[in-house]
Amino acid sequence: MPRKEPIVRFSAEEIQKKILRGESKTDWQRVKAMPQEEVERVADDEEGPLPEGWESTIEIGVPEPKQAVHIRLDRGVVRWFKAHGPGYQTRINAVLRAFVAARRRSGQVARHHK
Repeated sequence: MPRKEPIVRFSAEEIQKKILRGESKTDWQRVKAMPQEEVERVADDEEGPLPEGWESTIEIGVPEPKQAVHIRLDRGVVRWFKAHGPGYQTRINAVLRAFVAARRRSGQVARHHK
C-alpha cells in the first residue's frame, strides 16, 4: 500500500521554530485555555482511555537503536497491524517491547536455544 505522504522528521528545535513562525496548524491559544478535564475527554474520544497501570510502562532515557531484521509473521497478524494505519512496524516493536518488559518484571529469564 503506497504512502499518501512522505514521512518527515523534525527535531524539537525545528518544531519550536515552526510554531514560532506560525506554521503550526494547531490552535495553541485554544489548547492552553482548555481545562485539563476537557483535554482528557478529547484524548479519550480520539485515542481511547489509557489502560490501568499505564504509568508503569514509562521508560526514561534514550531508546536503543533499532536493528534491521527479517522476520516471518502470520499474514493475519501483519494485516491487523497494517489495518490500524501507518507505523505498523513501530506498533509491532512496541508490542514486543512490552512483552519483554513484562517478562523481565515477572522475573522470567530468557532461555537460550542452540
